Amino acid sequence: MTTLWERSRQVAVQAILDTAVRLFAEQGYEQTTIAQIAREAGISQRSLFRYFGTKEDLVCGDQEALGELLKRTVEQQPAEMSAWDALRAGFEVILTANHPPERALELSRLIFDTPSLHARYIEKRLRWQAELVPVIRARLGNRPGHPAPDTQAKAIVATVFACIDTATELWAGHDGRIDLADLYDQCLAAVRDHG
Repeated sequence: MTTLWERSRQVAVQAILDTAVRLFAEQGYEQTTIAQIAREAGISQRSLFRYFGTKEDLVCGDQEALGELLKRTVEQQPAEMSAWDALRAGFEVILTANHPPERALELSRLIFDTPSLHARYIEKRLRWQAELVPVIRARLGNRPGHPAPDTQAKAIVATVFACIDTATELWAGHDGRIDLADLYDQCLAAVRDHG
């Protein structure tokens, strides 16, 4: 059961995010200041930083928490599930973990259209990849006739992330009119198709 404090916090976070995303859309990410967001949201800059550590966190969210959720979800998938399917299940969970699809679409547009945000996004995603490799390596185990688990795990994780990013960029570019999961499946099929 959510406490009153947690509900109040969620309302405050949502109000700040709504204000920030509106300002970013109206005048651009780089041109929007923290002071302006705080003023328009009716809070002090200090209060804003209690909810969001950096300006980038307003767009990218708490990447550490999302990375942990992704890792935990992949780890919890049944042992008989393939590494590919376990990673897909993890991404399905985190895609809707923090935002409804409309907000995720707005934020994805911002990330892919703003070079500084995109660079920060990639940096954080590389950390996620590194944390997932041991999870996928354990899932693969040693199988005769297959590459070493470390090589295979790194390749699978990198491929899945590339497909997720490509699908998300296409989804944002098409204003969300194409299903994101379908786009991901198409990207993965294109990579895994041996002709």
